[in-house]
This record gives sequence, structure tokens and C-alpha cells, in this order.
Amino acid sequence: MAIHFFEEEVNYKLPDSEHTILWIENSIKAEGYSLEELNFIFCSDEYLHKMNVEYLDHDTLTDIITFDNSEEENIIEGDIFISIDRVNENASNQNTLFDNELHRVLIHGVLHLCGYGDKEADEKKLMREKEDTYLSKL
Repeated sequence: MAIHFFEEEVNYKLPDSEHTILWIENSIKAEGYSLEELNFIFCSDEYLHKMNVEYLDHDTLTDIITFDNSEEENIIEGDIFISIDRVNENASNQNTLFDNELHRVLIHGVLHLCGYGDKEADEKKLMREKEDTYLSKL
């Protein structure tokens, strides 16, 4: 299996991981990419904040940090760190279910590895449209 799930400083197991893995694999294929290896690391706010400061020089809380480890074009290989604390708070703030928000964040990281950005308004709009498209296939 090329998709793995790990925990750092949290006790969280993704329910029905086989279904989620298949969904992610199909999303990657739909974007025209091949999957080499993808690691999702579920962690705490504190853990991800330290990474944000150390690797990105951002002193803020975030829900996700994506590291692209691919060396070839159209190959997905990376590490995606997700703060379970942030996902939980974001779900509450947006009045959505935790699982819905988590899946949005999962596919958000995958889309980053497929080359989509989210810094500019037009990039954010396209990213949200892509997230919604793949969430509808879950």
C-alpha cells in the first residue's frame, strides 16, 4: 500500500481507511498523476506549530502542512501533516462534521501535491472547486 497513516502526539485512527485510500488514489489518477508514496501524519496543534516555525518560518497555527518529496513530474510522493486539533476546531466553527472537514483537508493536501496553490484569490477558488468535486465522489 502506498498510502500510510501515522500519529504524532495524538491518538487518532482514521475510520474506514481502506475507503479513504481508494478515494485518494482515484483522485490522484483523475488529476493525471501516479502515486509513489504518500504519508499522512495526524498530529497536535503544538506539533504542527513547531514544524510551521522550523520549516516554513511561519509562527501561526495551521491545519495542514504538505511536503512534496517527488523527484519526477506527475508522480505523487510526499508527507502531509494534519492537526487534528485544528480540524476539530474548524469543523465546529464552520458547523460541519469533523469527518467532512478532515476529508476536505486530506484532499486539500493531495491537491497541493498535484500542483494547485491557494495563495491568490483565483487559486483559492479553484482549490475549493476541486475539493468539492472530489468530496462529492467520496
